[in-house]
Amino acid sequence: MAEEKSLFEKELENLGITLTERQKEQFDRYYEMLTEWNRVMNLTGITDYDEVNLKHFTDSLTIVRIKNVNEISTLIDVGTGAGFPGIPIKIVFPHIKVVLLDSLNKRIRFLNAVAEELNLENVETLHGRAEDFARKKEYRERFDLCVSRAVANLSTLSEYCLPFVNKGGSFVSYKGSISDEELHDSKRAVEILGGKIVKCDKFMLGDTDNRRTLLEIEKVKNTPGKYPRKAGVPSKEPIM
Repeated sequence: MAEEKSLFEKELENLGITLTERQKEQFDRYYEMLTEWNRVMNLTGITDYDEVNLKHFTDSLTIVRIKNVNEISTLIDVGTGAGFPGIPIKIVFPHIKVVLLDSLNKRIRFLNAVAEELNLENVETLHGRAEDFARKKEYRERFDLCVSRAVANLSTLSEYCLPFVNKGGSFVSYKGSISDEELHDSKRAVEILGGKIVKCDKFMLGDTDNRRTLLEIEKVKNTPGKYPRKAGVPSKEPIM
């Protein structure tokens, strides 16, 4: 008799994702490490097993709704925090080279421990600010895909993220709900930074009332050299 599928597996199957036994083990160990480390540092306010699976792991993987991730070779996760969405994407799509960027070193230590424990290969962690790393030639316009669940307006996020994306690649922003005003206000910034909004997918996360939005911005031309501006400016003075 077949083992009954978990809620997590069912949610992922709705996205067209079927986990191997190894991947199930990796997600379970990731959950254990998240809750263990969360006792001594603030990684997440969500610790219930099913909630973490839905609101962190499944949410991270909803990118498949708008993007064929099998075609991606390189990914950077800006403001990754406890590793979302970068690590769940890496677990399910192990062929991708993933870079995880965060400004807090304690989170980087956690991410390094997770990558080692889960035997994730081709994962690099960066401690610092997007504004600084996006100016380094080894990271600027080097990625097929940039993702971010960071909380900021789309103009600011675009200045953090689009400089990392190569021409023809994409930046995908994970948001809750997004207003027509924010979308309208961000269009000029996106264009200046070399991007074009090509998809806006609004949906409910699982069988909940959690509104989610995935925005895909395609990189259609190179980002001008003056961007991103120095650390702190994009958040204080978004391009309008």
